[in-house]
Amino acid sequence: MAKATKKQVLGRGLSALLKDPSNDIKSVDDKNADQVVGSIVALELHTIEMNPFQPRSSFNEESLRELASSIKELGVIQPITVRKIGFNKFQLVSGERRYRASKLIGKESIPAFIRIANDQESLEMALVENIQRQDLDPIEIALSYQRLIEEIKVTQEQLSDRVGKNRSTIANYLRLLKLDPIIQTGMRDGFIAMGHGRAIINISNLGEQLDIYEKVISENLSVRETEALVRNLKNSSEIKNPYKKATLPSYLNSAKITLSEYLNSDVNIKNTGGGKGKLSISFKNKKDFQRILNLLKSEK
Repeated sequence: MAKATKKQVLGRGLSALLKDPSNDIKSVDDKNADQVVGSIVALELHTIEMNPFQPRSSFNEESLRELASSIKELGVIQPITVRKIGFNKFQLVSGERRYRASKLIGKESIPAFIRIANDQESLEMALVENIQRQDLDPIEIALSYQRLIEEIKVTQEQLSDRVGKNRSTIANYLRLLKLDPIIQTGMRDGFIAMGHGRAIINISNLGEQLDIYEKVISENLSVRETEALVRNLKNSSEIKNPYKKATLPSYLNSAKITLSEYLNSDVNIKNTGGGKGKLSISFKNKKDFQRILNLLKSEK
């Protein structure tokens, strides 16, 4: 498997800025606040305290170890969110699992989004301004869109108006977050372009996604070559399995066989979920229909 080796530098200069007492940023109107709000900053873990209002109190230890192993291999894919509560002091807003897993493996810092205040309008302005930057990778843009939708509570259509982008463009960025984390990392580090990711996301199986990603890296495939590779794989899958047959629960399957034998006709049962469904009985002509109807009436 091809592995990304290029390291990403997250907000090193901004981290130094936050440690400068003469530059203590307390609100979005302060000098240099525009450089911090909405940006990804590398924060030292010891400067971050837990949120006392965090509703979640228990964490699955095995799941946490698995996340820690992933972070050790790939780094933190999605930054945590913190609120600045003092000089070089922050409070966790979201991302406690990532925070705990990072501490578990002895990491000293973690990428974080910083919120200066609780003012949603200020946060929205900062995120929108951040999206307009030219140096963001596709995953950073996708994460910014996701945060606007989740934290500002807007729809994709409303977000389209706010950032001046087509709704389809926003949807395409958000779809990238469904890629395997290894592929997201490769995109963030510049090993593949957004076009490669958009092609690969058409494959739902994560194992097959990674196989294609490895081939793209090892053979230096272009976006068009990747798109052709995905099309060939999908066509091959469709030939092997042209349609998926829904599996009926045993009681419906048994009833289907019983009815078919009793009525001496083809019976089809479709399970639509929630205990509901559709029953259809085939007949050859008017006479055959009357025969079936008589059989059904005799069961009253």
